[in-house]
Formats: sequence, structure tokens, C-alpha cells
Amino acid sequence: MPTTLITTPTFARYSARPWQILEEAGAGPLRPSEDAAPPAAELLKYAPAADALVVGMDPITAEVMDAAPGLKVIAKHGVGVDTIDVAAARARGIAVVCAPGSNSRAVAEYAFGLLLSATRSLAASHTAVEAGGWPKLFGPELHGKTLGIVGFGRIGRLLAGYARAFGMELLAHDPYVRDADVRAHGAEPAALEVLLARADAVSLHTPPDPSGTPLLDRARLTAMKEGAVLVNAARGGLVDEHALADLLGSGHLGAAALDAFSTEPLPADHPLRAAPRTLLTSHMAACTPEANQAMGVMVAEDVVRVLAGEEPHHQAS
Repeated sequence: MPTTLITTPTFARYSARPWQILEEAGAGPLRPSEDAAPPAAELLKYAPAADALVVGMDPITAEVMDAAPGLKVIAKHGVGVDTIDVAAARARGIAVVCAPGSNSRAVAEYAFGLLLSATRSLAASHTAVEAGGWPKLFGPELHGKTLGIVGFGRIGRLLAGYARAFGMELLAHDPYVRDADVRAHGAEPAALEVLLARADAVSLHTPPDPSGTPLLDRARLTAMKEGAVLVNAARGGLVDEHALADLLGSGHLGAAALDAFSTEPLPADHPLRAAPRTLLTSHMAACTPEANQAMGVMVAEDVVRVLAGEEPHHQAS
């Protein structure tokens, strides 16, 4: 009987259906821990028994694949597969699947929530009131301001709809989306440099560069409009975090609301922990019961398809 090794603790947290799909197909789900992804050494210990892997943010390297000689499919319990060595999997004949669109609404709603909270200092006010204070913190209204959306796929387009409802002007940068499609969603296509110079707030919704080079390096962060707000609910590698901390400290940037970081959990000595006007959350934008159920069902169904010798519906590119 094939074994499906589950390393992500959030798999099937809000619905039993993904477990049922695997069990009904005889795919023998195995979860080393319900609390956290196993450390690399523990993953290598369990890997030899795996015919399928269902993973979260843990790195799945060629070493992991070689430790699992019977591995046929790696399923990302989510959307981005940048933590999986897809080329190594392809070279070994291992399918890589994911759950595109499953968490789009959850992430778009969260990103807009980050923007609202950072703009109006909601978290700072809560902390002050909790400590016995009663500050009157001022922040600008979003109506009439310009939001720059970098990455105009499912999430970016949903975010555009929320921003339009607040009366915001929209710029969008995505080299893979036609200008006509951008305009059809109420946004103006813009080169990245133009967007950064004009936007009062910038929200990132694009995968990181495989080279590891930040999309927003020090030069591009410096080129952002003075007082602008940065929102990142995508990947930490998109932003030079040390430069961001410096520019928040200097007052050039108005605020940053971040849900993704280059190292997670965030180290105790990370400069953003001490930077002013920051809102830092624990990579939880996709954490809704609805998204959890949808992504679990999608990856479980594709695992079953691959183990049965069929083509998956959501193969990662």
C-alpha cells in the first residue's frame, strides 16, 4: 500500500475530506507531527517510506528526493513551489503538484487588511491601549490614494476589486499579463519603476526570483514615493529586509506590513523587529478554513491521481 507522508501541520485542519480522499484510495497517510513541520533530519528519516509527499514551507531538495526511492509525487499544500527543487523532481520523474487559486481570496483579503491596519496604525493603537495608554494616532484615508499592485494574477486582481471599493486609484505591474487584461480590472499598466515612484502603497503578489535577488532591493525601495506603505503577503525573498528597516528608520517609507520573511520564524535579532511603523505577522495570510479545505482537497485528489498512474490536474510549472 502506498504511503503519503504529510509534513505540513495545517493539512486537513478544517476538513476531514482530504484525509478521507487519501484513505479511500489506500494512500496510507502518515504525519510525523501535528504541531510543526519535521526538521530536515527527521524528514530524511521518514522519507524512505514515502510514495507521496504533502508539504508546506519546508525545503524539498534533491537530497530529500534521493532518500525516497519510491517517491512519485510531491504536493505543495498551497500555491508557490519555490521551496521545492522542481528541476530535480522532474529529472527523477517525480510529479510536483500544487493548489492554484485555493487561497487567493484569503490572501487578497489579508493583504488589504494589512494595508488598512498599517495605514491607520491599528496594531500600534491596540498595543498602546493594552498597556494603559490612549493615543490618538492619525493616518491617511485610502480614498483617492494610489495602490500599486506588483503581480496581477488571481490575488492581485481580487485585491484590485477591494481597493476600487475604497475609491483607490490602481497601478499594476505584471510582465506576463496583457495591458488589456490589466485595464479590464480597473488598473493602469505600469513599469515597475513608474509604479514605485507614483504609488502611495505597494502590495506584492509575485513569486521571488529563483536567483534569490530581491525584487525590491535598496535602490528600488529608495525609489518608492516618500511616505509610501509596503505590503508583502507573498514571499520574504522579494524584499531586501535590511534596507527596508533602514528606510523605515530614516522616515523615507511611511510603514510596512509584512506576512512573509526571508527567514521564518523571524529571528530575534532581525532588524525589522526594531524598525518603526511595522506590522509583522506570521505568514498566515492563507490561513482561513475555506482555503485550508480547498487546498487540502485539491492536493489529495492529485496525489491519488498520480499514484494511480494518471495525470494530475494541477501540475506545477
